[in-house]
Amino acid sequence: MIGLLRALDERVFRSLGTYRPRFLVRAMRALTHLGDAQSWIAIGLFLICCGGHTLRFGLLLGTGAVLATLVSQVVKRACCRPRPSFSGFVALIEDPDAFSFPSGHAAAAFAVAIALAGQGAGLGPLTFVLAGSIGFSRVYLGAHYPLDVAAGAIIGCLCGGLARVLVGGF
Repeated sequence: MIGLLRALDERVFRSLGTYRPRFLVRAMRALTHLGDAQSWIAIGLFLICCGGHTLRFGLLLGTGAVLATLVSQVVKRACCRPRPSFSGFVALIEDPDAFSFPSGHAAAAFAVAIALAGQGAGLGPLTFVLAGSIGFSRVYLGAHYPLDVAAGAIIGCLCGGLARVLVGGF
């Protein structure tokens, strides 16, 4: 069963990599860089520094991103699944490390989406679309298999929920 799942995972991955117009590659690279944990933490710190009602958004965003990054890195080191580039696929972006499962970018993005869901100003839907786009960009650019992104999204959702609990009524 696991073999079939991995074969399907690789087939979906390879089919997504067949359409690569320059404008789409640029857009996907921009999305993937926005999804770096450092970008989320910088945005969170900026919101915290702004104070007022954005302080809560910054705390939620920063807490979710940090938790998701930590958890995904621990799981990544435990599973040690090699990135697609180790099996001969040429990635369109530099791999941050050797391991693929789970996607840290997807984990951080979905943690932010869950942490900010229901906070008003349309933040929930906006961040969910952004998180899905960041996850897709990771597969499109060849950094992750689809299951890596799915696992990262699950980790992110759990960490985003935990961030909401930890920040609480602050």
